Amino acid sequence: MSSYLDRIGAGFIISNPEALDFDFVPNEIVGRETIQSELANKFASIDRHDSSCRAVITGPVGSGKTVLAKTFCRDLQRHLANKREIIIAHINCRNASTSTRVVQRILHEIDPGHPDRGLSMGELLLSLRKLTRKNSSHLIVVLDEVDHMLRKSGDDLLYQLLRIDEDQQGKGTLSLILISQEQVLDVLETAVISRMGKTNLIQIPPYRFEELSKIAKQRASMALNEGTYSEEILNLIADKAVHSGDARLVIELIKAAGEASEFRQDAHTERRITIKDVYSQDENLAIDVISEIQSVDDLRPHEMLVLLSICRRLRKEETMTTGDVEQLYAVVCEEYGQKMKSHTTIWKYLKELEKRQIIVSRIASIADGRGRTTHLSMPHFLPADLVNRVEMLLKKRLK
Repeated sequence: MSSYLDRIGAGFIISNPEALDFDFVPNEIVGRETIQSELANKFASIDRHDSSCRAVITGPVGSGKTVLAKTFCRDLQRHLANKREIIIAHINCRNASTSTRVVQRILHEIDPGHPDRGLSMGELLLSLRKLTRKNSSHLIVVLDEVDHMLRKSGDDLLYQLLRIDEDQQGKGTLSLILISQEQVLDVLETAVISRMGKTNLIQIPPYRFEELSKIAKQRASMALNEGTYSEEILNLIADKAVHSGDARLVIELIKAAGEASEFRQDAHTERRITIKDVYSQDENLAIDVISEIQSVDDLRPHEMLVLLSICRRLRKEETMTTGDVEQLYAVVCEEYGQKMKSHTTIWKYLKELEKRQIIVSRIASIADGRGRTTHLSMPHFLPADLVNRVEMLLKKRLK
């Protein structure tokens, strides 16, 4: 067997690639605890056999809408195991984009042997009514990316699902969750909106740094071998994704960094993800806010000296403090024969670098818990690349 295949299954860095799949649903989600509680509140009466509930979840790509609904439904099934049997029909309307296909998929979740073809919409809905009445269980229909179905088939199916109990005694056979990037309530007919309820809307914002950092730590702990990454590396990954607020980007960056580290492994390599690994797929992922290294060309000489101080440290470390900057800046000024600027001026230079999105600052507690300090990182550039350019520019500016 060819030796180049020896790395397959080696697992030097990545031990569980499934945890880095976009469709993977962890046992618990992090960074969305408040939203989870809000969704549970919309379903507060679901334990009653005569109750049906509704929710509309909207938010940008990668904000956790689908994983929120999947974990909620799974946990709800377990929570009500001794009170009420819950059946989940999670339909992706991008794949089933017509109302007919959606109902067929719902029926298949209840009765896998139900025929997929040859039935009209009226017959499909009749079958759905019969099956929901026949079973004593409660059906939760989750229509993911529902805007795709709405564009092709309109909202009549939603109206029919919301009225499914009207022609029978009793109620509480079906609950409905709609998921969309778009504000779908704006395109629904008044009759559908009144049944869904405007107050059942849950709007999810993009993830913040703290939430992305939690996700990075959770996925790394599940997917990577212990000791192959540091908390600082994961925070750098979170920093690189924070401008989009997209959890999927965090997961993809962990996978890319892990694969880059895996690729360069040999008998003498340290089994650890490096800063260079984190930046390895930036061009392919097209994630940088700033795409041109020339963005540093118009900095003033001492701004460049401060930037050079930062880049030299961040070639080897993921973060540094403002105190580190001043110490290294003093060394660089001596190297280039320049008189140091004041603390206040250095602070202004740092703010300018941050304004240009060359660096990112985070306020964090000091290790011993006494006080807080500012940590700087460089998520959008590989520091080694900037060192070479800044040194070249300084030779011209400081002749």
